[in-house]
Amino acid sequence: MNQESNSSGGIGIVGILTIVFVVLKLVGVIDWSWWWVLSPLWISAALGVVVFLILLVTLKAIGRRTRR
Repeated sequence: MNQESNSSGGIGIVGILTIVFVVLKLVGVIDWSWWWVLSPLWISAALGVVVFLILLVTLKAIGRRTRR
């Protein structure tokens, strides 16, 4: 039986970048603030919030247009 897995789950570039930054900080290679070390997480979260807000405003505008 041939089973192929096509799921595209995984850690992703943001996760890998965060892990690399944390490891580099812990071994002393970089001397950044923890805000910058964890920046891939909060930047991607902020982008997600922005996309959600744009979607919300767009759907609200479409809803108002269809009621008229």
